[in-house]
Amino acid sequence: MNSRERVLAAFRHEKPDRVPFQFDLCRSLIEHFSEKYGVAPDYTLSYYEDLSYRISANELRTKMGSDCVVVGGETASDFRPETVKDNISTNEFGMHMMPTSLYVEVVKCPLESAESNADIEAYRFPDPYAPGRMEKAKRDIARFGGDYFVIGDCELSLFELAWHLTGLEKYMVDLASEEDYIEALNDKVEYFTTGIAEQLVKAGVDAIWLGEDLGSQVSTLISPAMWRERFRPRHERIIKKLRAVNPAIIMIMHSDGAVAPLLDDFIEMGIDVYNPVQPNVPGSDPEELAAKYGGRICFFGGLDQQAMMPRGDLGELETDMRNRAAVLGKNGGYLMAPAHIIQADVKSETVEGVLEIAKKL
Repeated sequence: MNSRERVLAAFRHEKPDRVPFQFDLCRSLIEHFSEKYGVAPDYTLSYYEDLSYRISANELRTKMGSDCVVVGGETASDFRPETVKDNISTNEFGMHMMPTSLYVEVVKCPLESAESNADIEAYRFPDPYAPGRMEKAKRDIARFGGDYFVIGDCELSLFELAWHLTGLEKYMVDLASEEDYIEALNDKVEYFTTGIAEQLVKAGVDAIWLGEDLGSQVSTLISPAMWRERFRPRHERIIKKLRAVNPAIIMIMHSDGAVAPLLDDFIEMGIDVYNPVQPNVPGSDPEELAAKYGGRICFFGGLDQQAMMPRGDLGELETDMRNRAAVLGKNGGYLMAPAHIIQADVKSETVEGVLEIAKKL
């Protein structure tokens, strides 16, 4: 099997020749391994900065052993960030972004004072169809699509992109207070995400990776009832539109945190794959997930990079990986991956050790 065949078999709940593997790297690890493998660092700037590492370094990752490549929407070709002060600059949404050692932090939101539908209408939302959005995605699909499984990244799909525009506290309070402007804002976010996703499907990706971070370490951030009322119908509309373009498109839903109460909803609305199966939160025990959902939804992720990977104990990691492969991938249905982008607190030797273990599963 080549990599694409391996992932497709797993997502059809068939037993592949081995458990497929996917991973993302932070900037310092991209630079380290690019030098080691003689591959030029390849950064693709997403319309939202923290997605950039998801859609970068595809040549490097495939060379290291990933069965997947990830592509996504880029900044518009005519966009130029404006410096606010020091190292803070604006992105296409008008957010003020400050780089940190791990990510880029939003320090000012463009709709932090929004109170009415008129405020939302007055806000200039980026055009999902702007020239340049799909240039790198199309090149990577053409280059890697025959041999590797191609994922189109649309994380920050609805809830999360919306609150990044207003600020989390304001959005949560106004959502609970049923402020009218919230639905107007959500409409614009849905239009943007749908536009990006449709273009990726038309370009030839195998899967669309939707994403919200709906959970904390202990529970969902909003009640399942509120999510079902305010967000599930929007996801269902997006999925319906994408399947009208390609009925075979595989739908992945990403949510960090303890979101097990939503898994039945994910299945009912047409999600094929649940990611990242974050360990160490309620509802993520592999045995329980396999018993309750095996055969109904596939799993993608599961490896602990909050504590286990930074410790670097390869014996511990191998035991965990073999257990997850045996339980979650018993009858196919599992794409193994760290539960997040591998961060700078993980040693390069640990990354390579994990990749070697993965080849034997």
